[in-house]
Amino acid sequence: MPELRRPPPPISLRSSSPSLPFPPLFLFPVFSWNLEAAVYFGILREFMVGLSAAVIRRQQFLIRCLGGYSARCKNLSYTTIKMQSLMSGGGSSLEVDAISILRSITPSLDPSKHKGQAGKIAVVGGCREYTGAPYFSAISALKIGADLSHVFCTKDAATVIKSYSPELIVHPILEESYSVRDEDKKSISAKVIQEVDKWMERFDCLVIGPGLGRDPFLLDCVSDIMKHARESNVPMVIDGDGLFLVTNCLDLVSGYPLAVLTPNVNEYKRLIQKVLQCEVNDQDGTQQLLSLAKGIGGVTILRKGGSDFISNGETVSAVSTFGSPRRCGGQGDILSGSVAVFISWARQHAVKKELSMSPTVLGCIAGSVLLRKAASYAFQTKGRSTLTTDIIEHLGRSLEEFCPVSRQYS
Repeated sequence: MPELRRPPPPISLRSSSPSLPFPPLFLFPVFSWNLEAAVYFGILREFMVGLSAAVIRRQQFLIRCLGGYSARCKNLSYTTIKMQSLMSGGGSSLEVDAISILRSITPSLDPSKHKGQAGKIAVVGGCREYTGAPYFSAISALKIGADLSHVFCTKDAATVIKSYSPELIVHPILEESYSVRDEDKKSISAKVIQEVDKWMERFDCLVIGPGLGRDPFLLDCVSDIMKHARESNVPMVIDGDGLFLVTNCLDLVSGYPLAVLTPNVNEYKRLIQKVLQCEVNDQDGTQQLLSLAKGIGGVTILRKGGSDFISNGETVSAVSTFGSPRRCGGQGDILSGSVAVFISWARQHAVKKELSMSPTVLGCIAGSVLLRKAASYAFQTKGRSTLTTDIIEHLGRSLEEFCPVSRQYS
């Protein structure tokens, strides 16, 4: 067996130039070192303190120089970047055991239960231009395990959405300004509320916003629906154009603990500007997210991104496992439907006083990790061509992996 070469005694590897954040490469021998030698010299530890993206990129380059493209180096590099992302939001301690949380609130399949006990979800959205988003949200709820999924949309969108799947219950009751005369708006708005109210007490959660559009009359009708949902103590997950509505009328959700907002980068920016009167500050991201949730009266906010951050104004949790680099449109719609289902399940545990966290926070964590897992599976198969429909098809497989179903009744 050839004699193992021991690394030379430790020496200072800090650059003599203050402009260089890493040691100059000429100090390293030409022969190939393994990763243990790099750790021995403390290189990785020194670079972990860097907080800029430039330092991370240089660190990755150095790791490749030392250890090549081995899977081990890739994994360590990914871990470093993930920790960097969490540091900017407040620390790696924010990461929660999302899979355990998902398992704790997912109900078992019991043949003694009847239709509806596993969740009844309603999506409010869908207009002439946008028919895919409400479908994605509603069908995702069914794929995860909800028993019934409704869509309240405009008449123009209803036939299209019905054609996507016979599994959805579609209500063509919403109207847009172009089809309503000014003198008829009040009576039509009253009819919309009357129709929704017939169903409201049956729903475990509403999803507001997928494919909603920004027609003024339509938004007025949805505002009334949200007020009635709040009076009925029905949870609401607000996404897409629903966030546009809420940002311009915060009273719709302010102080309502069963409201969940799921903003993307731009929607989060607008909320920060509206509520906190400042710009997004990722260096103090944790505190800013807490302040935003508190500023809207304790609603739960799921800030979507490379890592998802969830806060109800009291705590901040992070979910950064799994995921996909593909950013096809519609993934937020899957998330909104998923979160709605998990909130309805978490509230069943809350009634029994079995929870240590808010059901809205738990629902966001579970929905986030499930979507990430499904997106990961879809990307493994489809790569760059991954679409939202591909991700939806992996929701069941992902949930089955986390919570295997007993096959005794199959």
